[in-house]
Amino acid sequence: MTDPVIRWRESAGAAVLLDGFHALKHALRFGAEIPVAVTTDRRAALALAEELAGDVRDRLDALLAEVPEETYASLVPRPHPTGVAALAVRPSREANLRALAHAPRTAPVVVLDQPRNLGNAGAVIRLAAGFGATGVVTTGTLDPWHPTVVRGGAGLHFATAVERLGVEELPAGPLFALDPEGDDIRGVKLPDDAVLAFGSERSGLSAQLRARTDHLLALPMRPQVSSYNLATSVAMTLYHWSAAGGAPTAP
Repeated sequence: MTDPVIRWRESAGAAVLLDGFHALKHALRFGAEIPVAVTTDRRAALALAEELAGDVRDRLDALLAEVPEETYASLVPRPHPTGVAALAVRPSREANLRALAHAPRTAPVVVLDQPRNLGNAGAVIRLAAGFGATGVVTTGTLDPWHPTVVRGGAGLHFATAVERLGVEELPAGPLFALDPEGDDIRGVKLPDDAVLAFGSERSGLSAQLRARTDHLLALPMRPQVSSYNLATSVAMTLYHWSAAGGAPTAP
């Protein structure tokens, strides 16, 4: 078998870093291709799998190669407390675009319009995966596959379609954008094929996206409270949609 460090160096350029046990666990559950996975303690990692992820324990047993702590630290930008890291093959853009364009859609697409915070983007992807959203699209310059975003998403980029698109390339469907001047979301039933757009943390919706919006919606908020965190806004909106009977679905 090829040395895991050699395989890591060969794959690192184009691969997605899965940082920690939970990111690797989620990626495996949702079909990611993993060319190499390392750990500083195989026994501890497999014990964690026995406790928390029995469904992927055998695959982890086959994948994980134990390496010295200093070797592990040389492979990752910031060692994870679980001492586990892996590389995954990024899904093709073509496959993600097909998933986003598929009709009829049974769950919304979340759009982050010119987001700025990498951690917030990762948290939103994790939320979208949990709610069974069709995908998460970012506009603007932020790369939704940046290592910090993937770390925040805990490996759940592989559970939903994640891409960066221009506003003019957004998937078809009625576009609902969150804005303080919009109608109270509690009076609106969100359709399964909705495109749900959220403005940037600092400046809100861009003029280009606002011009394309079909409906402006507002989240309930106490007077004199200026805003919610981006991930909180997405969570409230997806919960409102799901409360009418949308995903999650049983496996």
